[in-house]
Amino acid sequence: MAWLAAPEYRLARELFLRLLALVYCCGFLAAARQFRALLGSRGMLPIPRFLARVPFRRAPSLFHWHYSDRLYAAVARTGLLLSAALLAGAADLLPLGAAMALWALLWALYLSIVNTGQTWYAFGWESLLLEAGALAVFLGNDRVAPPLLVLWLLRWLLFRVEFGAGLIKWRGDACWRKLTCLYHHHETQPMPGPLSWFFHHLPRPLHKAEAAANHVVQLAVPFALFLPQPIASDAALLMIATQLWLIASGNFAWLNWLTVALALAVLDTGTLRRVLPIGPDPHYPGQPVWYRVLVAAYALLVLARSWQPARNLVSPRQQMNRSWDRLHLVNSYGAFGSVNRTRYEIVLEGTRDVHGTDGWQEYEFPGKPGELRRLPRQFAPYHLRLDWLMWFAAISPSYARPWFLPLLARLLVNDPDTLRLLRRNPFPDAPPALVRARLYRYRFTDGPELRATGAWWHRDHVRDHQPPVGLAALRRHAPPDPTARPAGRDSTRHPTRHPGEDR
Repeated sequence: MAWLAAPEYRLARELFLRLLALVYCCGFLAAARQFRALLGSRGMLPIPRFLARVPFRRAPSLFHWHYSDRLYAAVARTGLLLSAALLAGAADLLPLGAAMALWALLWALYLSIVNTGQTWYAFGWESLLLEAGALAVFLGNDRVAPPLLVLWLLRWLLFRVEFGAGLIKWRGDACWRKLTCLYHHHETQPMPGPLSWFFHHLPRPLHKAEAAANHVVQLAVPFALFLPQPIASDAALLMIATQLWLIASGNFAWLNWLTVALALAVLDTGTLRRVLPIGPDPHYPGQPVWYRVLVAAYALLVLARSWQPARNLVSPRQQMNRSWDRLHLVNSYGAFGSVNRTRYEIVLEGTRDVHGTDGWQEYEFPGKPGELRRLPRQFAPYHLRLDWLMWFAAISPSYARPWFLPLLARLLVNDPDTLRLLRRNPFPDAPPALVRARLYRYRFTDGPELRATGAWWHRDHVRDHQPPVGLAALRRHAPPDPTARPAGRDSTRHPTRHPGEDR
């Protein structure tokens, strides 16, 4: 069974697991800091309501046995501590079985969060983290050589991520085939970063070169992952380069970082020796029989569950970012099958006067465009969930209906959990009497405009998204009194995809 061991991938395993642990840290940190306003008992989409409608078999989660905000916080903080320990190398200090159990616990904790996260967690990178995290359980630690079967499964995952994204673009918006999508993408993407203004103003021939390179890397290069070394490593390096380009150009949570981690798992020590002074591969003792059995069994399970994702890839009706099982073990991926030509933003405002004559003041978000002179910030791999969903709300008001009015209701009572998700509350002393939402068309300024005004953005008012409304009209959407006895559970819809998710 020596062929199952691949000691030449020891550094690849280490790089992958450390970066995966870092991504887990970001996921659990975001959960710990944001859940009360989004999903808590007094949140916009409360988990207790969701659990009342959706049974365990449809959304496995430990919260089906018991839910409280205190337990959710404990789960998120425990996950954060465990992922930090794994990032520091704790798994290599433990026996093989204990290290596997640690990774499995981390996966189970995050699965419990994702499966009750509803709209706030309906992103492809959540499934990607869970699928990669499940594979990490079987990668072992320094006490055994990396298992070849799991390394190949990581390549299969990386192939689906890249090839799925390439196919959804080619089959989707015609601007990808015309190589013109990047005329608009850097400006209209969900949450631009600090360099997005500069990427947007690159010469159009370079934008076409970007799009063409994207097609090559996502549609042709993935097949090279299954070729002998060093071809497979060279393919992975090309993918890493394109992912770093995407990281520099915008905020896509941990999608790009996790793709980089998967690509790092392809690099053998022969490739790494080109740039690093690496000694010979160590001699590992034989893998325990029970470990080989578990690895082989899980590989067979993944192959069996790969039928639907593989069929989806070749289907002309390809679906993107879909989970084919409730455990998110084997999924379908894709990104930006269509690209918006115009950027719309919802701006929330409040006033102290019930007649609206006292002037309207804007709420500011940490990540989404708002104040015109503020350069977009870099947040990825951290994920600002409310900022992202505000982008979807501007695209599809009906999609945002379950949580948008509850958001306004919480602004009308200065809900502290909700205000912690914002950058600036213009009413720190007392809540506003009225709030409203206005829809604007945003665009990047050009060079002369930036120099003349200091503004990175220009905006034009389109219409009122939500007319002025007070707390009395939104009373049923307001957070319940925390001192009151909990009411009976009611139902909440559990959407699995965002409208415009192929954007």
